[in-house]
Amino acid sequence: MIELLNNQLTFRFPEVHPKASCRINFQRTLRIPDDNQEYPLPPGLGCFPVAHVDDFADKLPATWQTHGGIFIPMYQSEALWINFSGGYPCAVKIAAGKINAVSGKSWSNGLSDDPQDYAVIPDQPWLDGFNVSEDYIRQFVAMPLGGGYTAEEQITDKAEHGGLQIIVYPMKHDVYVEHFEGLVDTESDFLEIPAFLSKVCEESPDMGLAPGGLMRQTISEDKYGIDAWDQDNDRRCFIHLANSVQYQAITGHRPPHRPATAKEYTNAGLPWFDYYDDSKALPGSDALSKLTSVAAKVIEKGKGHLPDNDPVQPGIIKIVSKENVVRDGDF
Repeated sequence: MIELLNNQLTFRFPEVHPKASCRINFQRTLRIPDDNQEYPLPPGLGCFPVAHVDDFADKLPATWQTHGGIFIPMYQSEALWINFSGGYPCAVKIAAGKINAVSGKSWSNGLSDDPQDYAVIPDQPWLDGFNVSEDYIRQFVAMPLGGGYTAEEQITDKAEHGGLQIIVYPMKHDVYVEHFEGLVDTESDFLEIPAFLSKVCEESPDMGLAPGGLMRQTISEDKYGIDAWDQDNDRRCFIHLANSVQYQAITGHRPPHRPATAKEYTNAGLPWFDYYDDSKALPGSDALSKLTSVAAKVIEKGKGHLPDNDPVQPGIIKIVSKENVVRDGDF
């Protein structure tokens, strides 16, 4: 069962264990500069509004109705990150346009450990982009299908699916009992920073996700092993990306205002973040590492330069740790 409440998806597996569930939401954020410099984690600016496809079926494309799921509004070149939370371990596969964001492989049901093509909740508290190298990702950035920007188009030469695809597998009942029964559940929460006002005017078709700026982020190796996951029980969801014009036409509601630029945010003296995690990192995907970023693709197409892409020097970087580790500094 998948429930949508307060713009958050909850995946439940009562047939596996009473506690078997996890939560996923989609966070608005800054688009970091796409200049091949490495940036720390940008803030969460609150959840994207989420709507049921079935509630607006008469206003949506036939393919959206076939896929079901949900949809969120995004502006062209807006960024997002995916927030995971829950105390019961789950394996989650994330794809963009049916290209796996961890392995770079085409979509498939089931899990693979060669290479690992999934993240583990709650060990992985969030995912900001495509796994391009060990400890680094390229940010998820929304771009219209058909322009050749998205990961899907660069890898398959087709603009067919767009959106995000998620499939979740819970830990097997017996494995959970062995490792965790009797322990207190832990939660991973997202960080929320107030957004800024900005104007935008854009007209675009359906959206997919393209690789943006380079960010420091570890995708953790599965410490339990692939046999820990109950692949006989899964829940999956298609997340469509509606451009802002589409979203208002479909729902009658205005989309959220566009987030501040990285330059505006940094100049305001607000913090960026670094995540402390000593788990072993997955290597990057060869296929994803070869993708052309949005800014480079704009130049390649002879369309000038990506707007609002000024380099920044984050002045305040806060350390985030899931274990509340106290750092011993120099003194």
